[in-house]
Amino acid sequence: MNVVILAAGQGKRMRSKLPKVLQPLAGKPLLAHVVDSARQLGAAKICVVYGHGGELVREILGAADVVWAKQEPQLGTGHALLQALPHLDASAPTLVLYGDVPLTRLSTLQALLDQAREGVLALLTVNLDQPTGYGRIVRAADGAVVRIVEERDASEAERAIGEVNTGILVAPTGRLAEWLPSLGKNNAQGEYYLTDIVGLAVAAGIEVRTAQAEDPWEVAGVNDRAQLAALERIYQRNEAARLMHAGVHLADPARIDVRGELVCGMDVAIDIDCVFEGRVELGEGVVVGAHCLLADCRVGAGTRIAAFSHLVSAEIGSDCQIGPYARLRPGTQLGAAVHVGNFVEVKNSQIAAGSKANHLAYIGDATIGERVNVGAGTITCNYDGVNKHRTVIGDDAFIGSDCQLVAPVSVGRGATLGAGTTLTEDAPADTLTVSRAKQQSIPGWQRPLKKG
Repeated sequence: MNVVILAAGQGKRMRSKLPKVLQPLAGKPLLAHVVDSARQLGAAKICVVYGHGGELVREILGAADVVWAKQEPQLGTGHALLQALPHLDASAPTLVLYGDVPLTRLSTLQALLDQAREGVLALLTVNLDQPTGYGRIVRAADGAVVRIVEERDASEAERAIGEVNTGILVAPTGRLAEWLPSLGKNNAQGEYYLTDIVGLAVAAGIEVRTAQAEDPWEVAGVNDRAQLAALERIYQRNEAARLMHAGVHLADPARIDVRGELVCGMDVAIDIDCVFEGRVELGEGVVVGAHCLLADCRVGAGTRIAAFSHLVSAEIGSDCQIGPYARLRPGTQLGAAVHVGNFVEVKNSQIAAGSKANHLAYIGDATIGERVNVGAGTITCNYDGVNKHRTVIGDDAFIGSDCQLVAPVSVGRGATLGAGTTLTEDAPADTLTVSRAKQQSIPGWQRPLKKG
């Protein structure tokens, strides 16, 4: 099977420098959703017809299994498909999809492909209560499809038809090679309509079959920001339903955004307004508090992530406590039962089992052993203005509040750093290290008074 994706439109109504098919839906371009569907259907060849913003489209969506055909100028859907013909296997049928129609169910497309066997032309249609703007399916008295008429060219009676063309079809590729060059443009738009092949098929005695989309949103295209936002909500509603069917507890199914792949174990609970990007794995019994963002993370069983935490490219062990207001940056690896508390930031660091940094700390480029306590206000000074350096803290160390560890530096096993210490040399194991100015009290000192 060939799949051709028509993606040459400019999308003026989006009012954006970004081509329409690159506008994001659930965290990836509209066109990427359609390409993924083609792959999942097992397409032997995928051809994308591009035009406006073409090089950017190719750059962002380029893949080894996609071939490209440029349509310039844009003279309609029939002209667009004609550009793809040289890239197609003439012995296989061709499925035509659209780069701005991202949510068609695979089961719907498979039903259409099933109708297209034996060399017939198969159209995907949908019944709409308000079909304004769509091409109508005109049938004979026996129900056979006769033609498709675009609204601008339709009579009053034809405009009353509720069954409309979605544009998605499957056709014998050899027949397309005959039909497409013979299309005319005697219509209101002055374009070569792909839909005109229906009349050519009927004239040639080729049967035209149809399959129907169950829901109108499956075949809804995107032409402006409002339509894009509407499809985003439909996508997220469907994703929420999938998660709940799998046993995930969502505090409010209308207030979750999945912009990638979210994989959950049993008894996962997710509070309101959480965003998941890339691939996120939540182990059994994980609880995610309100207003969190997780991107490309793996979270171990039993871990609790409190509200307003921000986790990116982090590996988190089981039974950890994160947040609220914690930030885990790329390269963070936490062992089991680690605590990363409020206003703590961790970057490119490993923190072993049972260690805690509960308040107002920055841990960057560090390796921290087991059962370490990092006091409030502590930072690793990992950057000298040019290069990053590493801090190593041994098991069972105790880092007092408001310490600065100037890397590269190490703290031995069981060592204690007194509060306020600025560590510039290694601290020995099982020893108290203190670095602070001697405390003084100045008798008779008075605060300055405000002049005037």
